[in-house]
Amino acid sequence: MPKVLHPHIVSDPDTCGGSPRIAGTRIPVRTIIVYVLHHGINPEELLSYYPQSSLAAIYDALSYYYDHRDEVDAEITTNGGLEPPAMPNSQV
Repeated sequence: MPKVLHPHIVSDPDTCGGSPRIAGTRIPVRTIIVYVLHHGINPEELLSYYPQSSLAAIYDALSYYYDHRDEVDAEITTNGGLEPPAMPNSQV
């Protein structure tokens, strides 16, 4: 199977502990996966929580997950689950 490129995903040992993340942000792929697949937040809605990203980058994170599922699942297990993000513009 040919190697699939993920232009929106980067990994740098000096940022986010080397976890794959959305380029130009500190949003790890695992965060996108937990919110979309575990909490049922759709990518379009997730974009309102992370406006510094793009819909293409969020979908690329999902695609990256399916190409590297074991690696990302191990990161999710290691880092624990995430709570759903607070509603945009909500006050705590």
